Amino acid sequence: MSTVIDVTMVRVCTLNDLEVERGRAALIDGDQVALFLLPDGTVHAVDNLDPYSGAHVISRGIVGTRGEAPTVASPLHKQVFDLRTGICLETQGKPDAALRVWGVQVIDGAVHVETKARP
Repeated sequence: MSTVIDVTMVRVCTLNDLEVERGRAALIDGDQVALFLLPDGTVHAVDNLDPYSGAHVISRGIVGTRGEAPTVASPLHKQVFDLRTGICLETQGKPDAALRVWGVQVIDGAVHVETKARP
């Protein structure tokens, strides 16, 4: 038995509203989402809520890479998260945690984000 998930997308901004490797926060159905435009033109969206500090600061994090994984480091305690999966790659000695990942599509220069995070 398969489950069909109804996915709705909402237009959040244009690509021109984003700066390469600089985060932007958006509010989607009550959830704060952090958006990141990477140098290759891809856009990633993850929770803006830092699971370690409880503060909505991920959009202000430092964008980088670990191997081939695009990452963001929390500006507070420097935990590093994979932008593709949300998994914390460097916990700085804390328990494992992850960010929820939001689906993104760029359509005619507009950034659309799913209204529900991916499980």
